[in-house]
Amino acid sequence: MKKNLQKVMSLLCVSALSLSMLAGCGGGNNGGTTTTETPAATEEASTEAPAAEEKTEDTAEETTEETTEETTEETTEETTEEAAEETTEEASADGESTPRNETLYEAGQQWGTINDWNPMSANSNNGLALSANDVARELVYETLFMFNPLDGELYPLLGTEYSWNDDNTELTVKLNADAKWSDGTAFTAEDVAYTYDTHVKYQSSQGSDFSTYVDAVEAVDDATVLIKAKVEGGKAINPLKVTSMLNTMYMMQKAYLQTVEERNGEDADKVKQDTMEDMAHTGPYAPYISNDQKAVLQRDDNYWGQADSMWGKLPVPKYIAHTIYKDNAAGQVALSQGEVDVCQQFITDVQNLWLEDQLPISTWLDEAPYGQCEAIPSMFFNVEREGLDQKEVRRAIAMAVDYEQIIASAMSGQSPTFDEYPRSIVGPTAGERKYVDFDAIADLQWENADVDGANKLLDDAGIVDGDGDGIREYNGKNLSFKAECPSGWSDWNASMEIVAAAGEKIGIDIQTYFPEASSFYDDMTTCNFDICMWSAPGAGVMNPYSKGMFYFSEEYAKLASNWSGNFGHYMNDDAEAILEAIPTETDEAKLKEYYTELSRILLEECPAVALMYRPQLFYAVNESVWTNFPAADDGRNIPPTDCTDGYGIAALYELELVE
Repeated sequence: MKKNLQKVMSLLCVSALSLSMLAGCGGGNNGGTTTTETPAATEEASTEAPAAEEKTEDTAEETTEETTEETTEETTEETTEEAAEETTEEASADGESTPRNETLYEAGQQWGTINDWNPMSANSNNGLALSANDVARELVYETLFMFNPLDGELYPLLGTEYSWNDDNTELTVKLNADAKWSDGTAFTAEDVAYTYDTHVKYQSSQGSDFSTYVDAVEAVDDATVLIKAKVEGGKAINPLKVTSMLNTMYMMQKAYLQTVEERNGEDADKVKQDTMEDMAHTGPYAPYISNDQKAVLQRDDNYWGQADSMWGKLPVPKYIAHTIYKDNAAGQVALSQGEVDVCQQFITDVQNLWLEDQLPISTWLDEAPYGQCEAIPSMFFNVEREGLDQKEVRRAIAMAVDYEQIIASAMSGQSPTFDEYPRSIVGPTAGERKYVDFDAIADLQWENADVDGANKLLDDAGIVDGDGDGIREYNGKNLSFKAECPSGWSDWNASMEIVAAAGEKIGIDIQTYFPEASSFYDDMTTCNFDICMWSAPGAGVMNPYSKGMFYFSEEYAKLASNWSGNFGHYMNDDAEAILEAIPTETDEAKLKEYYTELSRILLEECPAVALMYRPQLFYAVNESVWTNFPAADDGRNIPPTDCTDGYGIAALYELELVE
């Protein structure tokens, strides 16, 4: 990891700290891993202490890391001291020990005692080990391929290669002959087929989702899988969605699944609620400790991936551990003290940890925005609300917002600006931006905090303050709305306050409303809001298509409980036609035309408006114990996904102990 001189010197200063921490903390019964069956078990569980244990409805689309992990705990002196005391108590309360020089400590992923290891569960909270998004956590269960958000490619894991037939209706996958289960038996195509069939049979979220696009998964022979896409009019409905199964569905053992079915009488609810603590798995780590103080995974030294056909060696840390912290403040204190090696939390002014405190802490980038920004937290307008059904009102609010203030204060500079990366349907990564002709939509961009332009737009539309009370009216009613997001997500709360302040400057009354997360989820997923905030998915194998769906999909808007996008129920026939055409289009020029047009609609109509860019996962590392973490300039192409997610797990094989 690249370090400046201050960081190098601070490594020397903390060497005594490293020696004093050779014994870690542990204790308790074996625990487990989680899956991406609900947003609360993935994004909120991965970064948000206040919302970590909220449970949500199943979602028809499980492709977001809705990365939506939106809390920042203000770390006052008092809070810091309290958090430090709690951390010390937790570290000494466990009965078992994992040597510090063999243990990689994480923070920001697990917020409570692990409740199951079941990839079919709808209520799993296991953030440490399972998160089957585009960058699925590959520690215990594994997917066929690993997604790398740096280049948008799928890398071999249980599968070695995949290919579509000429008409994109059948996907053939070859498996790694060295792959084995934790019980020593071979991983075969029968396991792949049975995994899929079991998801469908018991209607897990993934089963319900993928069965819309997949007709069948068949074992051709032990090492070959055939995935047949559902076809309409001679074409696969959505080849992109079918491909995404390769890196989002955790593989389960056929024999073990049959045991689970038998002990639960093939009852769907019982099968999905089975804790699966006795599971067979293919990953490099297994459950070791799980209690209300910490969760620990232990390396399986018989892991198949040490074969020459895969990694050729075992991951370096023997243990992956996560203390159960009270909140982000406690996790940040532990990071500062060297008790956490990899921190997946938003840290206000993270640069002060090395510039002012001179700690051996680094981020993906040495300069702002410090992380790999891929997700797009956005405000959605409910177009079924009178006034917000007018695009002039929506666009005027968007124009008046001070985005630079959002980035400077709410995000403490940890987001690129819209001057650097103009608004569109895509995020700021090069892999996505190649799909949009930004010159073609340059005239639709607006200046930051363009209050004069917003007022003129409303005046020209005849939306004026007729009674002199300072608030404009539409159809004789004041334009008065609530802007909401969950309580405690302080960076999002600050963003909504800035939106409300923009409304006041253009004669629109916007009041902020910050309910508990569970109430907000109900409002957002049922379109019971005026303005709400949620995050577009980060980099993924289906992007930028999944972002297009997030903003425009009529299918999502029709869901009774919608976690997937288009929360404001905006309908546009042109956008819908483009979304239907994209999955089967292979011509790059045509795809660029499609995404440019979607961007034009988004900027003209403003059904939703990006407020910032944001990392899909936050990433700060303390190098007092371990070093050689991935960094943007190291040339290794390992993404900043906390050494656990997608191809980011490659980092575990290259870590080194600090001498």
